[in-house]
Amino acid sequence: MNITLQPGETRIDTWTLFYLPPNGGKYNGKLTVTDQRLLYDAMFDASFKGMVSEAVFIKWGSEGYLEIDKKDIAGLEVAKKLFSKSCTLTLSDGSKHKFDYGAMNIDKLVAAIETRKAV
Repeated sequence: MNITLQPGETRIDTWTLFYLPPNGGKYNGKLTVTDQRLLYDAMFDASFKGMVSEAVFIKWGSEGYLEIDKKDIAGLEVAKKLFSKSCTLTLSDGSKHKFDYGAMNIDKLVAAIETRKAV
């Protein structure tokens, strides 16, 4: 995914993992985390775009990716099981967005999500 960074935005890293949207389903793709946003590029069919709730802070870019502004993250919960390391983001509207990294260590991803742009 070719990401256009916003002025002053810094890319932190990219992970290939599963995304479980609030309305159900499980999608494999790449999550890029910057100091301002989370950008998820799913390997999806056309129905994926329709499954994700439309809201001011969740939008689809012209390339077909999910964008979540970090300022809209109200909570972050980490779950570490033997074959499932995941984090669930609760957004300001109460919706929950889960990212599952399988058996891999999720600590660097969580640290990247928690990293915010210095003001």
